[in-house]
Amino acid sequence: MRSALTAWLSRPLASFHLILAVFGLLTVLGLIMVLSASSVESYSKEGSSYSVFVKQLAYTVVGLVLFWLILRMPLRVIRRMTLVFMGISVLLLVMVLLPGVGAKLNGAQSWFKIGPVSFQPVEPAKIALALWGGHVLATKRALLHQWRHILVPVMPAALLMFALLMLQPDLGSTVTLIIIVLALLWFAGAPMRLFGVLALGAATGFGVLAVTAGYRLDRLTSFFDPENASGDSVYQASQALYALADGGLFGVGLGQGSAKWRYLPNVHNDFIFAVIGEELGLVGCLLVLTLFGLLAYSGLRIAMRNTDPWIRLVSATFTVWLVAQAAINMGYVVGLLPVTGLQLPLISSGGTSQVMTMVVFGLLANFARHEPEAVAALRSLGPGRVGRLLRLPAPEPYRPPARRRTARAAVPPKPAGRPAVHRGSATHQLDDRRRTRRNPAAADARRRGNWRQAQDYR
Repeated sequence: MRSALTAWLSRPLASFHLILAVFGLLTVLGLIMVLSASSVESYSKEGSSYSVFVKQLAYTVVGLVLFWLILRMPLRVIRRMTLVFMGISVLLLVMVLLPGVGAKLNGAQSWFKIGPVSFQPVEPAKIALALWGGHVLATKRALLHQWRHILVPVMPAALLMFALLMLQPDLGSTVTLIIIVLALLWFAGAPMRLFGVLALGAATGFGVLAVTAGYRLDRLTSFFDPENASGDSVYQASQALYALADGGLFGVGLGQGSAKWRYLPNVHNDFIFAVIGEELGLVGCLLVLTLFGLLAYSGLRIAMRNTDPWIRLVSATFTVWLVAQAAINMGYVVGLLPVTGLQLPLISSGGTSQVMTMVVFGLLANFARHEPEAVAALRSLGPGRVGRLLRLPAPEPYRPPARRRTARAAVPPKPAGRPAVHRGSATHQLDDRRRTRRNPAAADARRRGNWRQAQDYR
């Protein structure tokens, strides 16, 4: 089995197939668990057990279309559009704060609402920051040993986005953006001293934000002192642990959990991992952990096997983002971290988050098809079964960017060859000594000090 697995992983398209498998399994598992977790709340509010599930299914269809389009798009086009994408994302983050333009939901003005459709601009902003930041750092990779080149302009743009998010306020999305920035700097090779400074600044900022908002302070106090804490945060954490404990090894059965009967708020969103533990047991939780572990392996494998610096940097950043967000979500469900409100990628209910996560998987799958061995196989042997089914074009091989031509000098350049020297200089004398070494007459004239005669003998 080990040799068969090694042989399969050595195939040119192994990374591409792994990403597709993880993407498909997480999507199907997410739809099943959203249907199970939201059925009670959907029936009590809408009179139908399928209202939340139908919305999630519609967003999933939109995400699948975007996944296919991103998978077909040439990477050079995506890289050229990173600055435009970044500018539009920042503009949307500004517009959502304007009165009458943005909508307020769950205490944060972070939504655009057009009829029954809602849109959260921070989700595409995360992708834009990763793509644009990777482009900037990959372009300046020869200068990243200098602090000003590794920080500017990535850090000012990131700080602007942090400020706009905290004005909403949206602490969970701010945590995700911090993860993206740290991953970009880490894989770009930033010095460790910089991470120490950033960690100190982040800890100070989170401390100030926790003190200035009562509900954030309640979350921290309930995490560090759950016995004496009170409020919704400690109630959610306790009910999540009860649901996990009821599940045991194999769970109580799909759809048979009791936590969704108004015992656990946001059960189909932030705390859906507790429903997985209750209905599918430890086996279901280990399945989710395995899928995200495979995502981590596949994403870092894509980064290591590519030659394009931009692909390497962006694919590693996307992988760290998704896996870290999943780890934070599962961490606060099991009581290891304070409650932050981050969703479980592709499993939790959420429209914009679902669509943008599928876009990220489309980019990772596109990156996997641009590994050098995959490019050679696809261009020589054809698209394969999956490529024919999805009608994917052959990827283009990586070509390093052409070096910029230097400006033409005002003085005409000297002809190629040995540099000109002045007669009688030390360099000229050494040059004559080398040329006349095998000519006795010239050497004799040189010893007598007659350099002109030695030049004639040469």
